[in-house]
Amino acid sequence: MPHSSGAGLKQEHDRPNSASAPGSALTQEAVTATDIDDLKRSEAKLQQDEHELRRIVDLIPQAIIVLNRYGKAIYANLGALEYTGLSLDEVSADDFHDRVFHPEDVQRVRDERQKALSGTVPFQNEQRALGRNGKYRWFLIRYKPLLDQSGKVVRWYATGTDIEDLKQAQDKLRQDERELRQLIDFLPQQIIVLDEQGTLLQANKTMLDYIGYTLEEMKGGGHQQRIKRDVHPDDRERVQSERSAGLARGVPFETEKRLLGKDGLFRWFLFRYKPVLDGDGDIVRWFVSATDIQDRKHAEDRMRNEAVALREDIVRSSMFEEIVGTSEALREIVAQISRVAPTDSTVLIQGETGTGKELIARAIHNRSRRANRAFIRVSCAAIPPSLIASELFGHEKGAFTGALQKRFGRFESADGGTIFLDEVGELPQETQISLLRVLQEREFERLGGNQPIHVDVRVLAATNRDLHAAVEEGSFRKDLFYRLNVFPIQVPPLRDRVDDIPLLVEYLVDRYANKAGKRIRSISKRTLQLVQSYSWPGNVRELQNVIERAVIVCDGETFRVDASWFTRAAPISHASPSFTVGLAEHEKTMIENALRQTKGRISGPSGAATKLGLPRQTLESKINKLGINRYRFKAS
Repeated sequence: MPHSSGAGLKQEHDRPNSASAPGSALTQEAVTATDIDDLKRSEAKLQQDEHELRRIVDLIPQAIIVLNRYGKAIYANLGALEYTGLSLDEVSADDFHDRVFHPEDVQRVRDERQKALSGTVPFQNEQRALGRNGKYRWFLIRYKPLLDQSGKVVRWYATGTDIEDLKQAQDKLRQDERELRQLIDFLPQQIIVLDEQGTLLQANKTMLDYIGYTLEEMKGGGHQQRIKRDVHPDDRERVQSERSAGLARGVPFETEKRLLGKDGLFRWFLFRYKPVLDGDGDIVRWFVSATDIQDRKHAEDRMRNEAVALREDIVRSSMFEEIVGTSEALREIVAQISRVAPTDSTVLIQGETGTGKELIARAIHNRSRRANRAFIRVSCAAIPPSLIASELFGHEKGAFTGALQKRFGRFESADGGTIFLDEVGELPQETQISLLRVLQEREFERLGGNQPIHVDVRVLAATNRDLHAAVEEGSFRKDLFYRLNVFPIQVPPLRDRVDDIPLLVEYLVDRYANKAGKRIRSISKRTLQLVQSYSWPGNVRELQNVIERAVIVCDGETFRVDASWFTRAAPISHASPSFTVGLAEHEKTMIENALRQTKGRISGPSGAATKLGLPRQTLESKINKLGINRYRFKAS
């Protein structure tokens, strides 16, 4: 139609003047009539096309509204009019938005719409529109501009798509998600959700409560950084390696680690990782659950500790399993055990070698609340001084030459139980300092490490040395002695328990006879006289060895001991009183002279024990027995 109109306008402009061509009037009228007919036909065709177009637009299930450049409605299809129940005039009215759109959406939509209509790019918004049935439904309104050749907006086409069902589905999904989150928050397990790369997305309330962070703090600080900071230093390298490998494989995996809680303590957790796949089998999420396994770990530690203790018991032969005897001295020892065992107090057991100091320590442990935990024995005299610290406290990998891997010390093995430090007086000075720290603060550091390790261990110590003398000599720390000597127990030598010897002999004979497969019915009186008259410098351990040897050589049903085995020792019960007293006085004089010459020093190359040719332990025992005050010689 524009082409026809333009042609007509051009022909009318170029038509020759009637004055100059009078003979052509008929021809001009014919041409004008033809142009009008073409124009009429074009207009009719356009009207028909427009009618068809309107019918098509009205059949579209969406609401369609045409706006002028300023946003005023100039046309609405049948779908829009039927849904709202309004006429085109009502749709074009200024209060259309206030009448149709939900009050909660009006201001938001108006602000968004006015801002967008000032531009030239398509835009959209979501809003609730009132239907003729009096109910609101959600619609997605898309606006698209029609531009002229200069790029200016001529009008806007707005289409409204009903998304009520989609909105309800989304609301239902959000409600389900809230309920699921509440359910997950109530779980006793720690739950976290990661993306496919392992970045933290969600954490349940149990996890957040344990670590003391908000979800935003966990995300903001970086999940990987928090793993490094909140995982126990001993577990970090292993956990990071296991986690990276598991995420890369893309299959379920698990790892154990100690996680720092808001109370400042580490607890063991089992982390289980499970991938969530989409329809194509690609990982879109990782679902991780963490189960507290602290009690299980403690149980495993106890089993490991008990296995260590059992191996030690198998390697070495124990003295005997029970405290045997009825003497007054032994009854006093049993009473002391009963009083101190239920406590967690440190006990220092003193006595000559072979008197059964370890037996006393085991009895204390077995009657304590730690009886079902490990009893770890360490012989401080049997370990080289250069290795004793590593043996007690462990070491890190590379702490010294030959430290090819990390090793747990005896204190860690005894965690929750009891550690028995036999011959504690032989500890080097530097190890004494570390032991003092354990007793004071219940913590230590492995060799080569800087991370304090907390332990719950009861310490029992034993020595055959005179620790008072060792403190005076400077070979044993005074502060450590006071820490160990909380509850002292002095175990008497066997020669002071003569009344217990028959019971001990009977007990040991029965034990070794059963072991050897022999049947021994009686013990000869001569044998009892011999064993009761002997001084037993090796105490119960020496008696045990003699009985075992005698059982081996015994051929009959009566137990006998060869008298020649005791010829080197002077008897303690058959000498006359005057002879015994004289011998003791002579012995006392010799010891005092030696102490005077060494200024009270007992051990060492220049000590009294060396001058007298006696073992240090024997000399200390004689000093105690004879009532010699060695300190007065040091003072002089």
